[in-house]
Amino acid sequence: MKTRTFINTVLVCTILLQITSCNRNNKIISNSSYPYNSKADSIINLMTIEEKIGQLNLPSSGDITTGQAQSSDIAKKIEEGKVGGLFNIKSVEKIREVQRIAVEKSRLKIPLLFGMDVIHGYQTTFPIPLGLSCSWDMEMIEKTARMAAIEASADGLNWTFSPMVDISKDPRWGRVSEGSGEDPYLGSEIAKAMVKGYQGDDLKANNTLMACVKHFALYGASEAGRDYNTVDMSKIRMYNEYLPPYKAAIDAGVGTVMAAFNEIDGVPSTGNKWLLTDLLRDDWKFNGFVVTDYTGINEMVEHGMGDLQTVSALALNAGTDMDMVGEGFLTTIQKSIDEGKISIEQLNAAVKRILIAKYELGLFDDPYKYCDQNRAKTEIYTKENRDFARKVAAESMVLLKNNNNILPLKKSGTIALIGPLADTPENMAGTWSVATKQSESISFLDGIKTVVGDKASILYARGSHLDYDKEFEKIATMHGKALKKESRTNEELKAEALKIAAKADVIVAALGESAEMSGECSSRTNIDIPQVQKDLLNALLKTGKPVVLVLFTGRPLVLVEENNSVPAILNAWFSGSEAGLAISDVLFGTVNPSGKITATFPRSVGQIPIYYSYKNTGRPLDNTEGKFVKFLSNYIDERNEPLFPFGYGLSYTSFKYDNIKLSSEKLSENQSITASVDVTNTGNYDGKEIVQLYIRDLVGSVTRPVKELKGFQKIELKKGETKKVTFTITIEDLKFYNSNLSFEAEPGDFEVFIGTNSSENLKSTFKLL
Repeated sequence: MKTRTFINTVLVCTILLQITSCNRNNKIISNSSYPYNSKADSIINLMTIEEKIGQLNLPSSGDITTGQAQSSDIAKKIEEGKVGGLFNIKSVEKIREVQRIAVEKSRLKIPLLFGMDVIHGYQTTFPIPLGLSCSWDMEMIEKTARMAAIEASADGLNWTFSPMVDISKDPRWGRVSEGSGEDPYLGSEIAKAMVKGYQGDDLKANNTLMACVKHFALYGASEAGRDYNTVDMSKIRMYNEYLPPYKAAIDAGVGTVMAAFNEIDGVPSTGNKWLLTDLLRDDWKFNGFVVTDYTGINEMVEHGMGDLQTVSALALNAGTDMDMVGEGFLTTIQKSIDEGKISIEQLNAAVKRILIAKYELGLFDDPYKYCDQNRAKTEIYTKENRDFARKVAAESMVLLKNNNNILPLKKSGTIALIGPLADTPENMAGTWSVATKQSESISFLDGIKTVVGDKASILYARGSHLDYDKEFEKIATMHGKALKKESRTNEELKAEALKIAAKADVIVAALGESAEMSGECSSRTNIDIPQVQKDLLNALLKTGKPVVLVLFTGRPLVLVEENNSVPAILNAWFSGSEAGLAISDVLFGTVNPSGKITATFPRSVGQIPIYYSYKNTGRPLDNTEGKFVKFLSNYIDERNEPLFPFGYGLSYTSFKYDNIKLSSEKLSENQSITASVDVTNTGNYDGKEIVQLYIRDLVGSVTRPVKELKGFQKIELKKGETKKVTFTITIEDLKFYNSNLSFEAEPGDFEVFIGTNSSENLKSTFKLL
């Protein structure tokens, strides 16, 4: 109460001062933030330059122990007004203790923000974002973000560094696991759903989180798929293929934006004025604040942009507002102001954006609004949340192959579960699961035993190590994701597995990547399953028993050998807290798989980057039989097409598409066309199908892709049932950025494709007048 009274007194006492000062600042923060404009200005008028700079500082808290925060190094800085927020601190007790220092001991008593990488759930963890995107279910995806916000806010947090919406067409890049795949349309829909889920309808509610869209911009297009690497592309490609999901998040009202590590047009994103001011604020009208990625300002020194003072000034002048960890702002901005390299107006603008965010979260009204012990005890990792996580995980899995309907399995006889990823709960949540109770996640082994019960006998063997290279295995199992200790050799492990396999009716092989083989700084040049696991799989296949491969991965893998030899492949991704139960639900048919991949699976690393929405060359290869043709655009040693195309995924049932129709063959500016198709469940199971609409602009002022996703619907069909699925096409679906970066549709001929994936579809045509 004392804090609130103090702030209110400040506002009354400075009302006359702020009337004269806020007019200038209102050009930077639009009137949409009223009444927080004037309130923020009132506080700014009372601040010293040192306190203003302090609001721009976002250090990591380290491991502050409850009861010792008062004596920590960070406490002194908070008390001196040198901290605007903290990240990597959680729990109500710790956050309340630190917040108390800010609002009771600092001079102006400004509350702190508390952020964390809440990426795909909090303690209740959902599939990695790439896996989650394969559900194509926006309502469900939004609910995962809502549930994550409820849990994280119940633990004291009010800010998440999510969603990551970087488009990537290169599965070598480790952080492909953290995004939603290769398509800007689908990525934009998911971005909107995630922002709405985190922020809800009212940021002042104590169960919401302020979202942070990242990494702005183009981070997923790093050269050679190597993390943090250079990005270089034309503006026209930026606008049409990579920027849309960020723009969608901005339009959805995301509160904050995180600058990317990479450069754009030769200038790192963190110091890129065109990106952070001209595009983000002036063109897109973003009014929130921009935060760097971890030490993003300092890293511009290595980029070759100058010393720490120079790059800090570059960042602030470009439009960066908050400095994560590096403290370049904290240690150099005063000097840059004294030397005229930064204006007070620019500093005030950054401070104002951060203060307004704190007002929007309701922290000035109640700094402890996220510190409710009752919520912490009753709203985190609940049975209801875990049951939902199990459902989401099953909906995200993709059936890649199912010869002779080997799946679903029967709950009878003897089942051999073999593989180094079968009994490792710590690896089930995947990368960026910082709050997950890893040891309590459900392993595949525990899940299958629970689901089968006493109806079948489950035999287990590890079968192999993760990799032949022990040092590689250490790298691939960092951050508490180590496999259970095993002193036996690979030959000994394989021999045990073959003995168990000999007793089984069917073999389930749990193989692939460990959790930390994908994610940040986990780029790979070889995206095969590790050779030791391939050798195990081949040995199991030689037994003559039916083999089902359950694949754990955070990226598309090269699976040509496995696709040629294994009867059934289920891609489980990294499925989260309830992974083992969800995988088993799908294996035994309790859930009919319906996921479809959102990133193309290559046949060879040499095809990368590979994606469905490519552009034709002047010498396109038209045959789909994989035959080489000299002087056309193809390889002499590999086919052009991928192993599995974008949008691909099987079901235990089958679907037939028929009778594509357009309501008109012509479209004018103020009209629409209805496209329809009949979809029939022709198999023996009820199932879900993701019906996909693609459009091709046949002639343009600039070259256009052979196909672009423009709509999708997830439908449910009983066996034997037929549904007519309809899509509405308007001129907005036909617009693109031309060479002048004008967003326009051009008259001419268009093709419409509706089908089960980007390669298998029915076609019709229309003309835009």
